[in-house]
Amino acid sequence: MGNSKCPGMEMRELVQKKLGLPHAETRLKLFEADIYDPDEFALAIQACEVVIHLATPLQHNTHNSQYKNTSEAAVAGVKSIVQSCIRAGTMKRLIYTASVVAASTLHNDGSGFKDSVDETCWTPLNLSFLYSNDLLSEYVHSKTLAEKEVLSLNGKGIEVVSLPCGLVGGDSLQSLMAESMGALISQITDDSRRYGILRFLEELHVKVPVLHIQDAIKAHIFCTENPHINGRFLCASDFLKSADIAYHVQKCYPEIRTCQEFIEDTKRETSWGSKKLEEMGFQYRYDLEKIVEGSLNCARRMGNLL
Repeated sequence: MGNSKCPGMEMRELVQKKLGLPHAETRLKLFEADIYDPDEFALAIQACEVVIHLATPLQHNTHNSQYKNTSEAAVAGVKSIVQSCIRAGTMKRLIYTASVVAASTLHNDGSGFKDSVDETCWTPLNLSFLYSNDLLSEYVHSKTLAEKEVLSLNGKGIEVVSLPCGLVGGDSLQSLMAESMGALISQITDDSRRYGILRFLEELHVKVPVLHIQDAIKAHIFCTENPHINGRFLCASDFLKSADIAYHVQKCYPEIRTCQEFIEDTKRETSWGSKKLEEMGFQYRYDLEKIVEGSLNCARRMGNLL
């Protein structure tokens, strides 16, 4: 279940692509709903056994919304959808697509970073971060508060699985470059705004958690099929500095110029301590090389990289 506040033309193109997927005529049913009016999702939820919650409010307008900000909208939205799941009577599990921006390794008092990142890490919302802006700050607040809300409902009439995903790259069905993939290859495309997202993630985690879109999809499917899984599971196949992403591109694609302005080593270290998903039997199929290769091919196809 997802929702996109896309312009009309882009939305129509996205719908047409979904309708063109294999077996869509018999196995896919689309519903129109507004993420700012979560009660509209009740019809889509009826008779379902599993709901995968992908969307989050981002384009907030206080003049035409009952919510004062994106965080309030996100928390109210996920709470309403969980209630619709419980009322449906058939629902077994809700899979919530969270973000690693909610799992910072920074200590609550801002005094330094923890030695590793795992499911116990939560981003302290009382602190400000370098490379942040209003949109990133709102995104961090809304994803953190919404994930805490949905996890607080786990076991209260429904099983909840939260998947905080890393920076996703690899490929896309959309015609426009996704922000996550744009950030992942920003050092190559000389995109200073999206490079700021990479540096912002380093301010949260010391390093950047990354993930291939196919592994993200398979992780969601894995969580729907495994009857013993519930709670929070971080999802990322690699964890490295932004400078190391640039060094990897320079090594594997020497013909591609990487602007030195976008290669900065923070000299800080931490490790990836989460193994919960893999301990349940999940296996990542795509390493950094495949993530970068797929992202570059996608960027070329979209015209973002010559």
